[in-house]
Amino acid sequence: MSEAYPPHWTIRTERLLLAPVAPEHLPDLVRLKGDEAAFGIMLHGTRTPARTAEELADDISFWKVRGYGTWVVIEQSTGDFLGIVGLMERPDGRGVALRFALWPHCRGKGYAREAARAALAFGHQAGLLRIIAVARDTNHASRAVLGDIGMTDADTFEHNGHLMRVLESIKAES
Repeated sequence: MSEAYPPHWTIRTERLLLAPVAPEHLPDLVRLKGDEAAFGIMLHGTRTPARTAEELADDISFWKVRGYGTWVVIEQSTGDFLGIVGLMERPDGRGVALRFALWPHCRGKGYAREAARAALAFGHQAGLLRIIAVARDTNHASRAVLGDIGMTDADTFEHNGHLMRVLESIKAES
């Protein structure tokens, strides 16, 4: 685990450890982001190893500037890398978006829901008033996760011939 980040950026849930991405995560990220079944539906699809390394450098810088970003998702009991979850500025200007991508064998076990819920809470605690998520209309599993963590439909748009749904979470007033 990288010691380059403040400890409060690391999150522990009942089963998971969410740690800000660091250089030592590059091999796991290359495998995940290069896998069609795990990353093919993400914005811009699968990544080359070189592009993954560029994104990792950007993600590390983003953490240092914003105080939030992308975490690796680790199963606490085994130490296994399960995927990523994060909060990032969308390139289309729609806002800060929650995103997640886990290995296909992790699906149906509640890991995405657990990681996404923790990331969303972290974002609101960090001062983000509105956090969105974008999912294809046909991606019922991701939409179910987002709905289960309290995100609600806010908008739709078309992207590469696919209907995309924008969901949002608005921070409750204290």
